[in-house]
Amino acid sequence: MKIMVINGPNLNMLGIREKNIYGTKSYDGICNEIKIKAEEKNHDIDIFQSNIEGEIINLIHKAYFEKYDGIIINPGAYTHYSIAIYDALKSIDIKVIEVHLSNIHQREEFRHKSVTAPACIGQICGFGHYGYILAIDALENYTD
Repeated sequence: MKIMVINGPNLNMLGIREKNIYGTKSYDGICNEIKIKAEEKNHDIDIFQSNIEGEIINLIHKAYFEKYDGIIINPGAYTHYSIAIYDALKSIDIKVIEVHLSNIHQREEFRHKSVTAPACIGQICGFGHYGYILAIDALENYTD
């Protein structure tokens, strides 16, 4: 499979910000684990991070035009209000899984709602960086 991982705002600060919520593993450390898992399963994987909504939308479009089989997206705070990212995900015919490191349903009320999840085949949250690994397995095993 050819998989694109898209990480949204502030995820580049993992290992630095709110360690009690997001853990101590660095962003680069998490990316390396994702790459190792994908390599073990003979998947091609590209990982991107942007703090800019429009760049995330461009990556979603790129995944379509470059014929990716799946997208794993952690939209960060955009999860809760980006209709533009939702629309971009709805505009493509690619399996998408939304991942969150923390359990957004146990956090502040405003984090409970994901406007982007309805454009995805599923959502994984609360398992820390292991959620990305679960998402790879889910993409592999999902059947329509």
